Amino acid sequence: MKLILRFFGWAFGLGTVAFLLGAAGVAIYIVTVTKELPDYNTLRNYEPPVMSRVHAADGQLMAEYARERRLYLPIQAVPKLVVQAFLAAEDKNFYSHNGIDVMGIARAALTNFNNRGSGRRPQGASTITQQVAKNFLLSGEQTIDRKIREALIAMRMESAFTKDQILELYLNEIYLGFVLPGYGAYGVAAAALVYFDKSVHELTLPEAAYLAALPKSPTQLHPFRNRDRAIERRNYVINRMVEDGIVSAEEGERAKRTPLNINPRSPRQQTFAADYFAEEVRREMADRFGEKKLLEGGLSIRTTLDPKLQVAARHVLANGLIRYDEARGFRGPVTRIEDVRGDWGARLAEIRAISDVGWKLAVVLDAQADTARIGLQPGRDAAGAVVSGRQIGLITADGVRWTRKAVNRALNPGDVVYVEPIPGREGQFRLRQVPEVSGGLVAMDPYTGRVLAMVGGFSFDQSQFNRATQARRQPGSSFKPFVYAAALDNGYTPSTVVLDAPFELAQADGSMWRPENYSGRFYGPQTLRFGIEQSRNVMTVRLANDVGMPLIAEYAKRFGIYDDMQPVLSMALGAGETTLMRMVAGYSMFANGGRRIRPTLIDRIQDRTGHTIFRHDDRQCQGCTAERWNRQDEPILIDRREQVLDPMTAYQITSMMEGVVQRGTGTVVRELGKPIAGKTGTTNEEKDAWFVGFSPDLAVGVYIGYDTPRPMGRGATGGVMSAPIFRDFMRVALADRPAVPFRVPTGIKLIRIDPRSGLRAGSGATNAILEAFKPGTAPPDSLQLINPGDQASNGGGRGGPSSESNRAISTGTGGLY
Repeated sequence: MKLILRFFGWAFGLGTVAFLLGAAGVAIYIVTVTKELPDYNTLRNYEPPVMSRVHAADGQLMAEYARERRLYLPIQAVPKLVVQAFLAAEDKNFYSHNGIDVMGIARAALTNFNNRGSGRRPQGASTITQQVAKNFLLSGEQTIDRKIREALIAMRMESAFTKDQILELYLNEIYLGFVLPGYGAYGVAAAALVYFDKSVHELTLPEAAYLAALPKSPTQLHPFRNRDRAIERRNYVINRMVEDGIVSAEEGERAKRTPLNINPRSPRQQTFAADYFAEEVRREMADRFGEKKLLEGGLSIRTTLDPKLQVAARHVLANGLIRYDEARGFRGPVTRIEDVRGDWGARLAEIRAISDVGWKLAVVLDAQADTARIGLQPGRDAAGAVVSGRQIGLITADGVRWTRKAVNRALNPGDVVYVEPIPGREGQFRLRQVPEVSGGLVAMDPYTGRVLAMVGGFSFDQSQFNRATQARRQPGSSFKPFVYAAALDNGYTPSTVVLDAPFELAQADGSMWRPENYSGRFYGPQTLRFGIEQSRNVMTVRLANDVGMPLIAEYAKRFGIYDDMQPVLSMALGAGETTLMRMVAGYSMFANGGRRIRPTLIDRIQDRTGHTIFRHDDRQCQGCTAERWNRQDEPILIDRREQVLDPMTAYQITSMMEGVVQRGTGTVVRELGKPIAGKTGTTNEEKDAWFVGFSPDLAVGVYIGYDTPRPMGRGATGGVMSAPIFRDFMRVALADRPAVPFRVPTGIKLIRIDPRSGLRAGSGATNAILEAFKPGTAPPDSLQLINPGDQASNGGGRGGPSSESNRAISTGTGGLY
């Protein structure tokens, strides 16, 4: 007996020592691990990567930029239903445990023991606090050491943070998978948009339950690839919500019977055909703040874009390019499918098609003289799979009329072509082809520089090169108003007469430069108004020679057309290269009375907290902060922008460009029936066609040309190519605006003038026009004639109505009209 007692005493002592040693080891391990734990207090200043969003001027969403698609929501802004769904799915005891759910651990252990050998995935018992600790501060390795660290951090977090703070971090950080490749959702707000195209506040019970089901395995619960499993897990979450008393059994049954109605958000859904605009904003934001800030900073960017004008700009430019291209005939199919008797749908689906013009690819199945049967390219579902089934259509004689051929002469079986549905004719399509020629359109508020619409080509999907901002091309005669403005600012008047006669200039190589008018004729003595209305090249060269090219180069820089223009005479005809955006900004300064503007696509930028970090309009408003009206004076906008041109000169050149529309090279615009000023521009061999113009409150420019410059054909002038596009855009833009005349500045005198002689019109003159004159510059009774002689040279010019001739060097090509 004593031996037995001694044995148990010895065993007890040994056990006690072992226990104490084990406890000491555990304590030492915990102390060691605790010292090595990451600092959870960093979460107080945590700013997760949040996507930046670009909005149109009216607040509608244009584009989103992100590495992780996330919108950060304070916990107070997360709907109660969504919170309850996630708690039911992930951690129903969240608000009662201290970071570790002991009962949950026991329950998971029992379940895993019962499921041993079944092949089922082991059930975890991590609380939401533990998941936050793992996601933010630890790696994802599956080890005991990491689980211990996770538990220790979770308990510490519970003592340092409120439950709502922890839940806020979780609901905004958790990855919830994707529907479309490349558009993964981080956080509940982004997931609501990605899966259902809804605000998180609009989610229904089955939708909230599906999102709450995703954290366990978002890839395995993809709504299209694993629909049955996704519905099963969603219904499991609904059952948990019923068990927890969050919803009634009836509501739960009704929610489980609801189909999994996924409505994925398309990246092109609300861009208003504004891809060029949005990409220009993206480039500016990346230059201003860097890619990291743009993709992770949660910026809210309010742009200047007017959706209505943007849609109109895209439509009229595309129609203008198509009109020109189709007039030159059909170039043939995009490609061919040799055997259309087999599965042509799968082969057609593999051919890449431009997706942003409303056309479809089709293959010709058979062709007769007056009709062709076509098979349309199959679409793809949200998972990217080709949609089964064949859609057949017809191209009739009306659909190929522009080719000037019979249907079976234009098309052959196997041809892959673009087609467009004919409105009102079910199943009938019109043959289309992507234009080779391209161009751009910019619409701008001339008083602020706000770009209201911008199109940089026919299709952004086809080419991301922006012809409005990146293409540097010769403006041709659309540059001439800046030459005339320099003259008007330096002693000339609209009725000053310049000789339109042959002009020669000796060049450095000994050859002679002889500028010509587009018509090849000379018209003798003519007024400055006539010269700009009819776009006379020789008159412009004589005027530039007399004023002096260094002065004109200074004006070109002042208006932002060129940074450093070479002061040679051919530049007066638009031989230098510039961009459409610069030209529209320059013309805007004529429209606004000569004030400098900076073109902008961005009104305001706010950071993730809503603080404004950039505002384009930096004018000061005196008196705008008054809380109420106490009979004080109305607020005053203090405009300190530079005056780059005399307001009276700006009105004179505007009046002369009104004549371009009324009587000159831009008469196609006259049918608008509203005050419009503008100027055509065409370069040598008709390689570039321009029209830049403005109403009192809107400036617009249109450029047309090939990306690799080549002649567009005789007659492809600014008045024929670009002015009709300008007209069509202005018809939409000004539809609801009254015909307000241009504002006449104080000091201008309007005098009746004979437009041919530039002299005062007699009382009985029937062709007299009202001409604008500065004080003291009314026309004399005798004719003034500028005729510097047949030999000219650069220079300096004295800036008056007459000057001596000097020698000049001229290079390059000039504008026509």
